[in-house]
Amino acid sequence: MKTKLTTSQITVLGLMAAVLLLMAYTPLGYLNIGPLAITFNVIPVAISAIVLGPAGGAAAGSIFGLTSFLQCVGVGGTSAMGAMLFSINPVFAFIQRFVPRLLDGLLLGYIFKGMRKKTNIYVSCAVTGFFSAFLNTVFFMAALVLLFGNTEYVQEMIGGRNVIVFICTFVGINAVCEMLSSTVLTGAIGTALSRARLIPAAQMQGKKLAKI
Repeated sequence: MKTKLTTSQITVLGLMAAVLLLMAYTPLGYLNIGPLAITFNVIPVAISAIVLGPAGGAAAGSIFGLTSFLQCVGVGGTSAMGAMLFSINPVFAFIQRFVPRLLDGLLLGYIFKGMRKKTNIYVSCAVTGFFSAFLNTVFFMAALVLLFGNTEYVQEMIGGRNVIVFICTFVGINAVCEMLSSTVLTGAIGTALSRARLIPAAQMQGKKLAKI
């Protein structure tokens, strides 16, 4: 049973990796609005973290981060901001695009585990979905300010405003849309995967609650 379950989980990870690549290389993953884009790639990352835990989330986050960085050089689409950051410092551009997504996926696995001990599967998945988008935005913008905050490009965007005010106004409706879509869709998909017995932790928790 353990081998069968592990195989099923790995299959889900492979499916999520394929979905991430599909989203990265088609218009399905990004809705470009100005210099930023509403991304739906946080959802497969959240699902991977739910099914496989921190390791699965980190793996999916790494794929997301790599495809995001490749857009800086025009592979799988072009990011105007990414291209500019790459021209300023390619190494910092890689860190800014890759590391936040890896950390996002890693932490989501722990968030789901913590939530699952306290509430039902839908709420646990929905909260994980929310934090997938929230942490992605926070880490992405924090890395942008930390690594490129002193550059002329970013200073022009900040325009003398407080850094926190700049981040909030810059991400604006994009971040809100990401959080809403990720919360709703991750909750629904995670619940479906639980019913398909692809989330062992949820099954064990359900059995304990049933006994009580």
